[in-house]
Amino acid sequence: MIFGIGIDIIEVARIRKAYQRLGKKFLAGVYTEREQEFSLKRADPAERLAARWAAKEAVGKALGTGFARGVRPVDIEIIDNERSRPTVKVTGKAARFMGDMKVHLSISHLKDVATAMAVIEEL
Repeated sequence: MIFGIGIDIIEVARIRKAYQRLGKKFLAGVYTEREQEFSLKRADPAERLAARWAAKEAVGKALGTGFARGVRPVDIEIIDNERSRPTVKVTGKAARFMGDMKVHLSISHLKDVATAMAVIEEL
């Protein structure tokens, strides 16, 4: 049974500007170490950072909390599995709200925009 659905779209330029302006402070407040490592080794890190931002937003929306009720962006980690499929790991308050539900996630990005859709399934 579907618990929730979330979708988000963001302009890559917004994330690029935040990263350029705030640097490591921005990264630390939004992304886990693994997300930063994955994104920063790319030719244009902003595309991957924006895709992960959209995915975090989509998961928060599907969860019904967004980034409120104690859920922070770093509590929702977007990592690629061995087949380069994006998967979600939740910690902190997000993990409490998630319980043992499962997240299905799709991410897409172009040079200018990134989008993600999340579906949370009750098991």
